[in-house]
Amino acid sequence: APIDDPFDASFHARIARTAIVEPQRTRTRLSMSFTSAALSRAQFATARVAGADRRSRRRHQRLSVVIRADGASTDADTYELNLAKPIELKFNRGNDGGAYVVFVPTEKKYDGIEIGDRIEAVSASFGNEIWGAESYGQVMYAIKNRSGDIYLKMKKMNGDLSALEVNEKSSAFKNERAGGNYGAGTKEQQMNNYSKKRELENQRLDMFDEAIELYNGKDYDSALIIFEEVAALEPKNYMGDDFSKTTEIYKVAQYNIACCFSRIGKEDESILALKRCMSAGWTDYRKIRTDPSLAFVQKSQKFQELMDKFDEPIINANAVKAFKSLFNIGGKK
Repeated sequence: APIDDPFDASFHARIARTAIVEPQRTRTRLSMSFTSAALSRAQFATARVAGADRRSRRRHQRLSVVIRADGASTDADTYELNLAKPIELKFNRGNDGGAYVVFVPTEKKYDGIEIGDRIEAVSASFGNEIWGAESYGQVMYAIKNRSGDIYLKMKKMNGDLSALEVNEKSSAFKNERAGGNYGAGTKEQQMNNYSKKRELENQRLDMFDEAIELYNGKDYDSALIIFEEVAALEPKNYMGDDFSKTTEIYKVAQYNIACCFSRIGKEDESILALKRCMSAGWTDYRKIRTDPSLAFVQKSQKFQELMDKFDEPIINANAVKAFKSLFNIGGKK
């Protein structure tokens, strides 16, 4: 089953509301200290209820707002692609919720695509329908679930990467940093960054709760879209108190993505999500091997190979076979 209890597997450190120490002043970079908040189950339940209205509003906004280019759009601003899977382009979530190109391979078929370009429309997960790119999670869902070629309508951003920046920098901050000074502009920037981090943390937790509700309602496709959004909101250059490079919510989101893909019969995508989950530090291998939500992929050879890679079995089957072969144990006489 998907992980939804913050008191399961030490998950409360990130899913429970986080207490953030006031930013420390520094001339080189913003330094944020985080300490885990140990909340009781009752407090956590209260926090979930308090976030219900925010989740409802954000759900409405996410489903009703289609990302559009700033200003009037012309044909010269957009271009179309038809790409065979697997697609080697890489995308990140922009601060407006859209999907942006962050890596372009050198192959000829990717000529004309630039880092920073935004997806405006994508082929549906099946059939001939074209979806407007409403959110990063929806775009990733469509790409991962489609069996045939992928149609993309792209918006040229001409190298503008501002949508991929977490924090907008004020002119006063830029001037002070250019002169190597610390002043009111830098202090204001730090406080703005602090507020932005808190807002994103609350938004991420609300989205996680919303995805769990959808999963429990057996709406696996919708849950998958939002879990993808949760994973995409992983902070860059994160360093935890235990020196971990990923948050607990990222590991759990990837695990739940694997559960969703398994439920809808997508083996390769589920295996990939499990790989990301364990690469990020997940170590509860017994749960992965026995969780009924992963029953579809647990029967596959790829699943067994992946688990043997991360959770090396006590008895090496290949070594046993070699030993038997060497001494002709169990062979014909």
